[in-house]
Amino acid sequence: MEKIKQALERARDAHTTTKNDGHRRTLVRQVPEPEVTSKITYIKTKSVEISKDQLREKRVIAGDTNDSISDQYKVLRTHVLQRLKANQWNSLAVTSPNEGCGKTLTSINLAISLAREVNHSVLLVDMDLRRPSIHRYFFTDEQPGISEYLTEDLELSEILFNPDLERLVILPGNKPFSNSSEMLSSPKMVQLVEELKNRYPNRIVIFDMPPLLSCDDMIAFSPYIDAIMLVVEEGGTRKDELKRAYELIENTRVIGTVLNKSKDKSSSYGYY
Repeated sequence: MEKIKQALERARDAHTTTKNDGHRRTLVRQVPEPEVTSKITYIKTKSVEISKDQLREKRVIAGDTNDSISDQYKVLRTHVLQRLKANQWNSLAVTSPNEGCGKTLTSINLAISLAREVNHSVLLVDMDLRRPSIHRYFFTDEQPGISEYLTEDLELSEILFNPDLERLVILPGNKPFSNSSEMLSSPKMVQLVEELKNRYPNRIVIFDMPPLLSCDDMIAFSPYIDAIMLVVEEGGTRKDELKRAYELIENTRVIGTVLNKSKDKSSSYGYY
């Protein structure tokens, strides 16, 4: 009896239940989900204090805001999270058919909005190696980035930074490459991307990519990411450009299209 009692106590402590599949009864252990800490202390990643007002001047939505643009990014965040979770994806490339659509700013604000969800952290990576620009939104001086990682053998911890926004880390690009597509498919870059995607189980990685019609970088990089989101400009992206862009990525996972710079004053962003 004592052994039976001990067995029952162990079963109760393990939170087990039983399921009947019609042929046999199977004992299933109910393992509680690990708690995600909302407060992260960065040890190797440098933290940089950046004025929220300066970010707002550059149209970066930082801090608690309740305006129409911030609300639209929350809607976009929900759509993106639903698609990523449904497919168990954790990496998303943001691109556009042509230049000037606002893909980089969309990438930044989407990453910030995603990072406000406490169930995961977000890594924003500047993979527009031809025209890296994410660092310009956060710094006025030059900062090391992917270019130095590839050419000067800097450690990854030396080029990552937290912009004083909870659960968000940024990997800037810095100097441009003329042979960007070759660099994107180089062994060192492939190894870097795999590490960024797989190092932390609760991390979402957002890659800001070059426009589809300006170079072949997005096509060269597509095997290394889970999905693609397209940003188009109302009044700036022509129908034939959008058609050509979709033809280039028709064999990849496109989770949706963002309509940016909408003429509708009630909504600056749309998603479909």
